[in-house]
Parts: sequence; C-alpha cells; structure tokens
Amino acid sequence: MHIIIVGYGNVGKTLTSELTGEGHNITVIDKKQELVEEAGNVQDVLGVCGNGVSASVLYEAGVDSADLVISVTGNDELNLLISVIAKRAGGSSCSTIARVAQSVFQQEAGLLRKEIGISLLVNSELEAAHELARLIKYPAALEVTSFAKSRIEMMKLPINEGHKLAHTALKDIKSVIGYDLFIGMIERDDEIIVPNGATVLKPGDMIWVVTSAKDAMQFLKKTDFLSTKVKNVMMVGGGETSVYLTKLLSAMDIQVKIIENDRARCEHLASELPNAVIINGDGTDVNLLGEEDIYGMDAFVAWTNIDEENVMLSSYVKSISKAKLMTKVHRVNYDEILKSMNIGSILYPKKITSDYILRYVRALENGMGSNVETLYRLRDGRVEALEFIVSEDAKDYTGRPLMELPIMRNVLICSIMRKGTVFTPSGVDTLECGDSVIVMTTYRGMNDLRDIFR
Repeated sequence: MHIIIVGYGNVGKTLTSELTGEGHNITVIDKKQELVEEAGNVQDVLGVCGNGVSASVLYEAGVDSADLVISVTGNDELNLLISVIAKRAGGSSCSTIARVAQSVFQQEAGLLRKEIGISLLVNSELEAAHELARLIKYPAALEVTSFAKSRIEMMKLPINEGHKLAHTALKDIKSVIGYDLFIGMIERDDEIIVPNGATVLKPGDMIWVVTSAKDAMQFLKKTDFLSTKVKNVMMVGGGETSVYLTKLLSAMDIQVKIIENDRARCEHLASELPNAVIINGDGTDVNLLGEEDIYGMDAFVAWTNIDEENVMLSSYVKSISKAKLMTKVHRVNYDEILKSMNIGSILYPKKITSDYILRYVRALENGMGSNVETLYRLRDGRVEALEFIVSEDAKDYTGRPLMELPIMRNVLICSIMRKGTVFTPSGVDTLECGDSVIVMTTYRGMNDLRDIFR
C-alpha cells in the first residue's frame, strides 16, 4: 500500500520502520527539514517538508494515489484536521487514521467517523490504560496480548528458581502439574527458542503461553503462576491514562490511589474520579509514599512524563514492597538497560500506539488479499503472533490432522477457536473453514494462513 505518515516524531518513526519492513510504500511529511532528511537517510523513504494541513503538501506527497494517511503529530486537533483534508483530497479510496489523546474526542469517535469520514481514531492514552488493566488483571504476567476479540489471551510469564516447571521438559509438563500447558515461545537471555517436546525450561526463562480468556485464571492457578489478586493500586502521575485506567479498575472493584504534583489537576481528578483517592504531592518523596502505604499496595504504576523518574520510582518500590510494577518509558534505547534492572513490566506508549495502528493496517489489507485478523510483534519484532481465519482458499489444508500438514520450521499453531470454543490443538486435530487460528513464528511478513506451509 501507499501510506502517508504525517508527523515524524517517536510514533511516526516507529510506524515508518514497521511499515517499510512489511513492504509498504511510505512517504513522510513533517514541518522540520532535519526530520524529513533523517527519514530519507535512515529509513530510505520519501519525505516532504511542510505542514500536513496544507492540501498542496498532501498532493506533493501523493495523497491522490494514497491508500492510507496516518496523522500522528502531537496535536489532536491538527491530526483531525489533517485527516479531514486528506480524506477530501484522496477520495473514497483513501482511508485516514488520526491519533488523539483527549477524552472528548474519544467520546465523539462515532460522530467523527460518520460525519467527516475518519476511518480510525487512535487514543494512545486509552490503549495504554487497557494494556495496564490487562497486566493488573493477571499480576503474574509481564505482558498480555489478546486475540479473537479478547477470547484468547497470550501471556509472558517468568520461570523463577523454585517454580515447579523449572528444569522440566515440555513433554513432561502435564505429568508435573496435571495441566496441558502450551508454550509457543521461550525467551532465554537474548535467544528466541521455538520449543518442542524435548525443550527443557530453565530458571530465568520467559515463556509465552496461550489460553482462553475464560479459563485464564484457572490456568494460572493450576500452573502455579497465580499471584494474589490485585485489590489496590498506587499511581504516580495523573494524566489521561491514569483517568482511563482508574475507571477500568473501578469496574474491577480495585481501589486506586493517585499521586499528582499539580494541584489544579488534582482538583479535576477528584471531580472526575470520585471513587479514587487523589493526593497532591511529589511522587518521588519517599516519606509521602510511606505515608500513603506503598508497602501495602498490590500494584504500582509509575506514569509521569519523565523516564528517569519512572525508572527510579519503580526501582525504589521494588526494594521495599512486593507490588507488581508497571513503568512508563518513552526512549526505546533504554530497553537493554531496563531488562537488567528487572523492574516488572516496561510499557512504551509509542509502541502501544504504533502496534494498534499496525493491526488496523493489517485489517485494511484483508480487503487487498491479506488474511491476517490480528498481529502482534514480540521481542523487538523478532517474533510475530498472528491470528488467521481459515478461508475456502486454504481448503487444501483443512480436514487433515496437523501432524500430516507441511508446516514450516519455526512456526507453531498455538490455539484454535471454532464456533466460539477455544482449544489447544494436538497433532490429531484439524483445521476447518471458519476457524480462528493463532500462530507464532520467527518469520515476518506472513499475509495468509497458507504462508505457514512449505
């Protein structure tokens, strides 16, 4: 597809990298000449220096032949305006995506799509809140992703020293825990392992497991991963993500305490979040954290706009409590350092936003020959987890036991949903038309279920 990206900031750079990697034709628009030159030199894409609101700039970028315009500047209103102008200039064949952060635009999403033709509004704050809520719901998990309209969950879980699965071969798991656990991938140091029955789990491994959302809590309990249910959460930082998250957690009957330094913001939070406790103060003040009972918290969210402050806070809380830690970080180049610090779940807002947009792009491609329903990139894009729908085009592979199919190496079929029922497939199971199939692979760029076969 020909895709125009307006705004070459953190999200724009991430999207450009991911979409060019998938073979799309990308043109970048930004007002800063140095960023346009960077896009050309570093990512080898076309760039136009100018204001994306200008129709002439959009035409220079090729909007009249574009399949999609993505506006990800730092200004909500500007993104909406760019999308409107791009839709008019590009015509009915051009889809548009606008990134927004303010809740008022989220509330009017239906109207904006219907009346002015914006294809998708991406609320980065809301998406981050949903990801945080999933992590709090499953406290043992370091990452959680959802498939099949949230009916299937994929979780990243640590194998710690002393865990009953440590030093166990995958083929022996059922005899050890009495539960048939499917592991789609193992992270061991910097190595990615697509396992087989003889693979032995080691302390320090990170395993990716797939289960139905309905059975997730039972699965965690039976596999000795169930931590105490989270009953209370402390957040430092009272931005829009904290507002969305508090509302999600209140619906889960979880008590929330927010520490925010700005008094006016605290007054707004208090009026909007009557069920939360709002404290006006410095979240880096260890005395304040102690007074607000950080020691008794089940989960802690460091969500200020300063990376170093968030990392410092999580490191400190780790030293004094057993709370589940979630830390906001903008700079991806901190990734290797943070891995060694072991401070729980690290969340990158720009990655959350770009992943959401990438899933929409893949869905858009369904009308252009792609069969991917959902896509997640794991471990810096080294692994893909995809959801395919088995169509009539794949009938050569239906009705036959999986053990007889020519499935490529480093490809695992992790889960199948058939008529609403989720199950982990064995070698004697078959694929049938209409099935939703979850696949993990180290290959990139698969667009159809048939791509997994030799």
